[in-house]
Amino acid sequence: MRFQFLAIASSMAIAVVSVPKATAQIPLLPQLQAPSSVSNDSNNRLVTGWIYLDGRRLFQIAASRSNFPERSEDIQKKLEKIAQNYFQSPAKTAVKVEVRKVNELPVIYVNGQYLMTITSEDAGLREVDMSTSANQIAESLQEDLQQAKQERQTQFLIDQGKIAAGIGLTMMVISWGVYSWQKRSKNDLVYPLASQPPEGSLNPISPVAAQPITTQLNQQQHRHIQEVKRRLFQLTQAGIWGSGSFFILGLFPYTRPFQVVILTAAQFPLRLGVVFLGTYVAIRLIYALIDRFTTTLISSGALLTPESSERLQLRVSTFSGVTKSIATGICVGVGFLLALVSLGIDIVPLLAGASLVGVAVSLASQNLIKDAINGFLIILEDQYALGDVITVGNVGGLVENLNLRMTQVRDSEGRLITIPNGEIKVVANLSSRWSRADLTIPIAYQADIEKALKLIESIGFEMDKDPQWERQILETPQVLGIDQFGDRGLIIRVWIKTQPLKQWDVAREFRRRLKVALDQAGISISVPQQAIWVNDEQSLNFQGNGKAN
Repeated sequence: MRFQFLAIASSMAIAVVSVPKATAQIPLLPQLQAPSSVSNDSNNRLVTGWIYLDGRRLFQIAASRSNFPERSEDIQKKLEKIAQNYFQSPAKTAVKVEVRKVNELPVIYVNGQYLMTITSEDAGLREVDMSTSANQIAESLQEDLQQAKQERQTQFLIDQGKIAAGIGLTMMVISWGVYSWQKRSKNDLVYPLASQPPEGSLNPISPVAAQPITTQLNQQQHRHIQEVKRRLFQLTQAGIWGSGSFFILGLFPYTRPFQVVILTAAQFPLRLGVVFLGTYVAIRLIYALIDRFTTTLISSGALLTPESSERLQLRVSTFSGVTKSIATGICVGVGFLLALVSLGIDIVPLLAGASLVGVAVSLASQNLIKDAINGFLIILEDQYALGDVITVGNVGGLVENLNLRMTQVRDSEGRLITIPNGEIKVVANLSSRWSRADLTIPIAYQADIEKALKLIESIGFEMDKDPQWERQILETPQVLGIDQFGDRGLIIRVWIKTQPLKQWDVAREFRRRLKVALDQAGISISVPQQAIWVNDEQSLNFQGNGKAN
């Protein structure tokens, strides 16, 4: 599958890179050339262009910018009229192209009809004198007109029709082969996805804890590769039918002018389409490479330890998302510059102006730069990652989104809180590498405290040995003892070191088991108690008189 993908990508790259060189060697493919400037004056500057016959360029002319359109159109119309008259003549009629002198200037006549006057600008294009330039154009016209008339003969059209039919058949065969290849590659892609082990299965290469994240990354990688291959196959099909149809148009003199029309109309859209598709494919490939790199890094187990495996899964999601965002921005920026270049825009002054604008924007958006720098440091130093539970100031919750500019957390009430990274000064990470369940247990003053401490310690020991909870509890729960004397009774403090984000589950289960054990042992959990002291002299006298009676 990889070799097929690389073969398609390399073939497409070779095709795209080699098009400009190949077109110069295909006589049926018209070549468009933008007018070139010779002087600096916008009105008097010389521009050049080609004269066409049946979509094939014949010779080049030059004139000032203001006179060139009129002269080019006039010569083109006269040549078409002369050619039509010549084509309608008998088959054995020869074409006569001659050069005459009129007012000391060489003038070209075709079958006695005036075509054009050779100017010094025309001669300057060939770096010869005007007479030599006129003779060269006359010889070229002689051959091209005879060839154009031969191409209109019945036998030639029949032969070209056979070639067109062969090209059409070849296009269908190649298109069917590409379609079959695409269908087979889809089946090959489905097989490795289906053959991957489930998330809970053992893997002799990678740790069990890393298996879910590697499976997810593998699936993402295959989806990106599938999307790239699908786009390349679509581009291949479009190239097969487009290039084949374009070549067929160049086989016949009646349809060859459509090549010039197509190139003129679709020149810029085609360039923009290639840039857009190339940018999209590059982004998908980068996504696949990032997923591949992270999968290899995790599967190798080089950075995994029992304590860091869970943490690495959170960091992978963060780094992968941020790296993809940065890569997308770079690719879009490069694609935008390539689009400008394809449109013929000089990007050097644009880049110089963009640098000045960037300085101005940076001065005006210092907060954004501060957010980006602080976000980069947060990710680099692993202060927190996607999936962590953090507290920033008076807000906190589960980190759902993290990029260079902002952090978004979801609190216990379901509210999505957005915090600019530049505003994060002190952050409390409740799930970095390990967590702790901090429990305070009130016991009545009348209870046997030694018995209560032993009971709490035994509950923690039993829970630590329970297969359901032993993986979530990293160390045996610590009973610290009596923490304080409170209004509810004796406060006993217990610490339980757990896996990240498991402290709440462990604490709930520990409280449930402790309540059942305390009830069975007859030890009550105290409630708030208050003592009332009455110190009223009149009430005391009243109570004394009543007793005396």
